[in-house]
Amino acid sequence: MGDNIIALLIIAGVIVLFIILGILLLNGKGSSFIAGYNMMSPEEKEKYDTARLTKFMGKMMFVLSFSMLFWIFSIAFEMNGLFYTGLILFLCIVVYMIIYINTGDRFKKRE
Repeated sequence: MGDNIIALLIIAGVIVLFIILGILLLNGKGSSFIAGYNMMSPEEKEKYDTARLTKFMGKMMFVLSFSMLFWIFSIAFEMNGLFYTGLILFLCIVVYMIIYINTGDRFKKRE
């Protein structure tokens, strides 16, 4: 029982962090938290629409937080199927994000 409470608290903490990061990104701030973008040179960053990129990533943080709720419900209701549902949803969202961001030059500035 004690292990379940610890797991619930850890997952809840991660969800809260994702929500805080989502709020930060939706407000157009926190671009330095985006992997890859923070490693670009200033000249390379000038080619990207930072506001669009941060808003997209902020929305994705909320969606990822939602998928992690399944993990909490899995522990609370002792239903492993909910954990696997949340995990598959989480992984599908991450794959979608990677494909969406890296194809079609969606976040490059339009001239």
